[in-house]
Amino acid sequence: MLKVLSALRLSYLNSLKLTARRSNFSTECLFWFERPEFWPFEDPYWAIYWPGGQALSRYLLDNPGVSLGKSVLDLGCGCGASAIAAKLCGANRVVANDIDSVATLATCMNFKLNGLESPVCVTDDMIGSDPGNFDLILLGDMFYDEALSYNLHTWLEDCIKTHKSQVLIGDPGRAQFEELAFQSRLKKLAQFELPKPVREENYGLNCSSVWCYDLELTLK
Repeated sequence: MLKVLSALRLSYLNSLKLTARRSNFSTECLFWFERPEFWPFEDPYWAIYWPGGQALSRYLLDNPGVSLGKSVLDLGCGCGASAIAAKLCGANRVVANDIDSVATLATCMNFKLNGLESPVCVTDDMIGSDPGNFDLILLGDMFYDEALSYNLHTWLEDCIKTHKSQVLIGDPGRAQFEELAFQSRLKKLAQFELPKPVREENYGLNCSSVWCYDLELTLK
């Protein structure tokens, strides 16, 4: 596993001109040109720097006070970019959660790449359970499935009501996200234009936005 991950090219997070660093899946990886059956793990969603995560990370770095001194949960952390951004901005405690254990390993490697100690990593499915008291919950590109979106809606409301957590969501405007039943409770905080290569990789999506889940807004 470590050999596979170490074969990933190290690069700057420059999709939205970020200042953190991470490993990404590239043509320099020995598996890039291999047939899918030779890949020894689950689909490597963690190896893609998704546009919602890009926007969320950029927003945190532009607004360091959002995570400064906070306890932060990065749900569905993938490569760990948002968790890294939060830690670089002074988060007191960061927990990286992903049900793929390879994703949490990649996250730890990317923390090390940025000169940071590894975060607490959790591979349990936290949706539906009490995650504990987090000041800030981050979700990038998590609203891609109708059933998952419904479960997230219920769970996030519980987190906000029980622990007063702030919830930030990064999404490039996928249809599943735009059709959310609780869309009226989301307040847009920032919008970023995606570079041409990212637009091409994501079927022409032009922008990625960061939203705050606000229960005080009326549910329509």
